Amino acid sequence: MPQKTQEREWNSEAYHRLSRPQFEWGVKVLDRLPLHGDETVADAGCGSGKVTAKLLERLPRGRVIALDLSGNMLQTAREHLEPRFDGRVFFIAADLHDIPLDGVLDGIFSTAAFHWVADHDRLFRSLLGSLRPGGWLEAQCGGGPNLARVRERTLALISRADFAPFFEGWSPTWQYPDDVTTAERMRRGGFAEVKTWLEEMPTSLPDAEVYKEFLATVTLHRHVERIPDPALRARFMTELARQAAADDSPFTLDYWRLNMSGRKV
Repeated sequence: MPQKTQEREWNSEAYHRLSRPQFEWGVKVLDRLPLHGDETVADAGCGSGKVTAKLLERLPRGRVIALDLSGNMLQTAREHLEPRFDGRVFFIAADLHDIPLDGVLDGIFSTAAFHWVADHDRLFRSLLGSLRPGGWLEAQCGGGPNLARVRERTLALISRADFAPFFEGWSPTWQYPDDVTTAERMRRGGFAEVKTWLEEMPTSLPDAEVYKEFLATVTLHRHVERIPDPALRARFMTELARQAAADDSPFTLDYWRLNMSGRKV
């Protein structure tokens, strides 16, 4: 698989199975949507489609445009959504920096996606351009001190002699801005009625095996795929799980969620 394609891909079936925290957060964000039931709404970074299904249930006379850069994610979403919502859900492979829609959306919903987008100024311009006048954005992603403990441990681990050669010249692709920075970027991008805030969402996993699989699939998949030797990959994840087991609350991920709300005038 070419490197650029690989870097946008996920193990979508494993993500669908493991992403309970992301699903639960997404359902809470759905409660913020100002829906009448007949709108055209984009799910920006739809992933495997679990939250998208809940969005569709709230749009009985509307339609959803499911956007994602990952072909694997879109395929899994299509398999789960088309049998129930065929004719009301449409799938587009798209980079959120350049959404191929021009002023057609009543709203944009997004969870657990924007922190994978490199340029947030460009992101917000792209989102605004896809909205009709009066259209809204309700979104949530990682922000602020999100996963600070995991990131610190991972940085130390990739600096070790046995792992460092696989990470030369590489840096993680995630972006975790704070609420103030994000509000400024949204306003620069043209959004009005901007609101942003951070929420602490610690998430505990049951044991070491689930912890390792969750990190390898949901959080550190870009790290893991850089280590070609399966034995070294296992050692990498086992060391992170060993450290997490010694925490006051074992196998707890220090998640923080960045919420954002805005409107196109």
